[in-house]
Amino acid sequence: MWRESRRLTVGGRGAPGQFCRTRRSPPAAGVPACTWAGRAAGRQNRTPFEEDDLLLAEELVTWAALCLDNARQYARERTAALALQRNLLPHRASGGAAAEVAWRDRPADSHHGVGGDWFDVIPLSGAQVALVVGDVVGHGINAAATMGRLRTAVCTLAGMDMPPDELLAHLDDLVIRVAEEEEEEDDPAITAMGATCLYAVYDPLTRLCAMARAGHPQPAVIDPYGGVMFPDVPAGAPLGLGLVPFESLTLELPEGSVLAFYTDGLIEDRSQDIEVGMGRLGAALSRAGLPLDDLCASVMDTLPATAPSDDVTLLLARTRALGPNQVASWELPADPAAVGRARARALAARQLGRWGLEHLTQSTELIASELVTNVVRHGIGKFCLRLIRHQVLKCEVVDTCTSYPRMRHPRVTDENGRGLLLVGRIATRWGTRCTPGGKLVWAEQQLTAGP
Repeated sequence: MWRESRRLTVGGRGAPGQFCRTRRSPPAAGVPACTWAGRAAGRQNRTPFEEDDLLLAEELVTWAALCLDNARQYARERTAALALQRNLLPHRASGGAAAEVAWRDRPADSHHGVGGDWFDVIPLSGAQVALVVGDVVGHGINAAATMGRLRTAVCTLAGMDMPPDELLAHLDDLVIRVAEEEEEEDDPAITAMGATCLYAVYDPLTRLCAMARAGHPQPAVIDPYGGVMFPDVPAGAPLGLGLVPFESLTLELPEGSVLAFYTDGLIEDRSQDIEVGMGRLGAALSRAGLPLDDLCASVMDTLPATAPSDDVTLLLARTRALGPNQVASWELPADPAAVGRARARALAARQLGRWGLEHLTQSTELIASELVTNVVRHGIGKFCLRLIRHQVLKCEVVDTCTSYPRMRHPRVTDENGRGLLLVGRIATRWGTRCTPGGKLVWAEQQLTAGP
């Protein structure tokens, strides 16, 4: 019995690129003869493949290989962008004595890839804390890299204790400068940089929160009883436009209030109005008394079940306030007797004894006397000496002078200029910041006894 089959030959019997007939065994037992005959009849009148057919097959294989390579490259780039974004975001953010924080970050799972949403919690001097949320225009690894640059810049500017509106102005200048550099490179792979940002500073001593935004969605404030409001923070223009100055808004918050910062992916949806998203968010945040992690999960559960088209970032902070037993302050006259009679040293030593921190008495006395001496020599009018105890011990001196002290490196023959050098060696950190009536100089020490 003969059965026709086709075999593409390369060399040997048969013409190249053609099929030849080979002898096959009869149909296996159990296969109806009519079925086998029908299959054989359907193959008898087919012509062999020609050279053009072989070229077409090669072209199809080439396109298939190209598609597979593009798919692998896309998967590799998206994995790299996700890894970059995850590594650039904070992993163990803490609000310290000022606030309890919790957050959620959900990257977009669409063909555009990961975006540039980011957040940060930055401890500041005087037990203050800075809360920031931002959103970079675009998707992919370029957006993730830009997000990392902005977060680094915000951390650097926040360390200088700038008010929110001033910080956003400096950040706006940075984005404009980077965009100009990219335009000079004339690289089509580089997209124009644009971003929005919301920056706030909360002070647990006064319970005041100052915030400013650059084209970012307005924050939400939840009082301890579950009331939700969206304060009218001046919107400002997105970063990189340099259109108008930024303005800030200051609120006094009851202890236990919750601040909610988020990106537009949480409230915006192409299928519905933004007011619907704001209402959905307000209803989810109104559940007073929930732990912050549970409140984060409750808000994220309100998102549609479908894959989001944009990244979603949510940052919650429940405010705290420092009690009277954690702060001690004294108003002193700006005359040499305040230091000559060792008044500042005595006040600091007495307060440390009440707090059970006698092991920090010697170092704190030295820090307080040096900061006070600097005010007496260069300041005008009265000044305030303040000690703050929370996770660390901070010594602050507030005066009405607007000139900032700077650390010098005196020579052996110099008689002055060693005060801040000693403070920098003794304290863990020190710095200055602007106040409405002058400046504040602070120094920080760890509560545990040092070597």
